[in-house]
Amino acid sequence: MSITVVGSVAFDAVKTPFGERERMLGGAATYFALAASFFDQVHVVGRVGDDFGEEDLGVVAARGTDVTDVERVPDGKTFFWAGEYGWDLNSRETLDTQLNVFQDFQPQLSPASRECDALFLANIQPELQLSVLEQCGETKFVAMDSMNFWIDSARDALIEVIRRVDCVVLNDAELRQLTGRPSIIAAAREVLGLGPSAVVAKQGEYGSALVTEDQFFSLPAFPLEKVIDPTGAGDTFAGGFVGFLARQLDRPLTEPVLRQAMAYGTALASFTVEEFGTERLQRMNGGEIDSRVEELRRITQFEHVAVPLETS
Repeated sequence: MSITVVGSVAFDAVKTPFGERERMLGGAATYFALAASFFDQVHVVGRVGDDFGEEDLGVVAARGTDVTDVERVPDGKTFFWAGEYGWDLNSRETLDTQLNVFQDFQPQLSPASRECDALFLANIQPELQLSVLEQCGETKFVAMDSMNFWIDSARDALIEVIRRVDCVVLNDAELRQLTGRPSIIAAAREVLGLGPSAVVAKQGEYGSALVTEDQFFSLPAFPLEKVIDPTGAGDTFAGGFVGFLARQLDRPLTEPVLRQAMAYGTALASFTVEEFGTERLQRMNGGEIDSRVEELRRITQFEHVAVPLETS
């Protein structure tokens, strides 16, 4: 099986109450690939400037990830984002956004990227997501992300993308904005009515929820004493979720399979927030991930204890 991700490969500047980095590797495709590469071959489709060095590209290419479709633009500058987080790490202020070479990004997929089994459309213009879908006609599983800006400015194209994918991954605020419904379950059910078979609602420090036609499943975030930087946690979650599912595409994606994919996404995201950027992701190993998945299983199960209740 193979996975293709189309999205940003970038540099970030981040400040949190626990420190800061003036320049670190970032971008949705980067975080996704570092997580998904634990499960399968990943192809990254993106665009960078010539300020993006071989060492940076080597991090993205860790664990055999294919970076052939990462286009380098001569004399160009790589997408850059700067932000600052408050004490609770849920509030974030964007200080600077420089699209640079990403502004003219037109994804052109090589045969290897087009022939993927699983595809993740990271947060890019819905029109570009549609162009990628046209290039990947035989893909078995497609998931997508988006953001509030596209919900407001490109709604019709975004709805068309949603109609053509298997899974929508959005944060809870985006789901409410998209549907106008205050309830996450009601919002997810409305999105399911457009065509996808699953909706994942990312809820930050409160975890995530999975909604399908017949089921609702929720997991808390992995409990951590040290949280440094939440940048990229959502894309890391998506990498773990889609990466695990890509290994299961030779059989039906049943509820138990989808739930375990949620657990792997949650576990991987927990590593991201422990340090700045991709620092922790670059050092972790499969054994650590499995351990956290098992710990999630332990802390989220309970046994029935019969207690007679008063009836009046």
